[in-house]
Amino acid sequence: MRIASLHTYPVKGCHRLDHDEAGVDPWGLTGDRRWMIVDAEGVGITQRETPLLTQLTARPRPGGLTLSAPGLDQLDLDEPVQGEKVAVRVFKSKQPVPARVASAGSDWVSSLLGREARLTWQADPTSRAVDGFSEPDDRVSFADGYPVLLANTASLDAVNDWLTEGGDEPIPMHRFRPNVVVTGAQAWDEDTWIGRRLRIGEMTFRAAKSCARCRVTTIDQETGETGRQPLHVLGKHRRIGGSLLFAINLIPDLGAGRTGLIRTGDTFDVLEE
Repeated sequence: MRIASLHTYPVKGCHRLDHDEAGVDPWGLTGDRRWMIVDAEGVGITQRETPLLTQLTARPRPGGLTLSAPGLDQLDLDEPVQGEKVAVRVFKSKQPVPARVASAGSDWVSSLLGREARLTWQADPTSRAVDGFSEPDDRVSFADGYPVLLANTASLDAVNDWLTEGGDEPIPMHRFRPNVVVTGAQAWDEDTWIGRRLRIGEMTFRAAKSCARCRVTTIDQETGETGRQPLHVLGKHRRIGGSLLFAINLIPDLGAGRTGLIRTGDTFDVLEE
């Protein structure tokens, strides 16, 4: 088994970036979802209610990032290390965590979305704890709940077989917005990895839980158009414990202050329990 592809999403909900290699921090792949657009109440704006975010591309650079979207001038931003301190929530149900506001970026994303919004930066990624199934010191970025999402190409093949059998078009892997995609496993092998450690290259990760999927998977990540698949077919074949499951959530097995690196082509192994 090997790593087929690597992806990050610098601003939560934005278009993916594809990588040949990616750094690994305790809270996720380096640069992944350290920025988030929030509404007037400080709650994250995501593709669930705003598919237009598919048109936002964010490219990190040392000390900042560059934003681009159709119809807007490109904007280069520095990390707002002295920006306004605010408390934000990834979802209304989540606990608030500290962030800093990027004022120029806020004006830009408000123009993009056509409503009031603020662009915030997670200055201290150690401030947000992983949701359950974790060690006390595990932390996460502005991802929904866990640092890394891993998907299996064979499982996508199974989903696409179901789709074509029903007369629907196959879908690409990026509908599921993974960070790490693996090849060489059998379909749904990842179900058996939960609770075990995985080695990717020289790094190890804990497989925390399967990922329950939402309507974002029905959004074309290139156009923003929304349909009914793959949730409809997952409801027929992958409804487990009341959730529609595809891919698994990982936690980097790193101590405080440690980092690592993974690359496409790296070997992937499931370690003994």
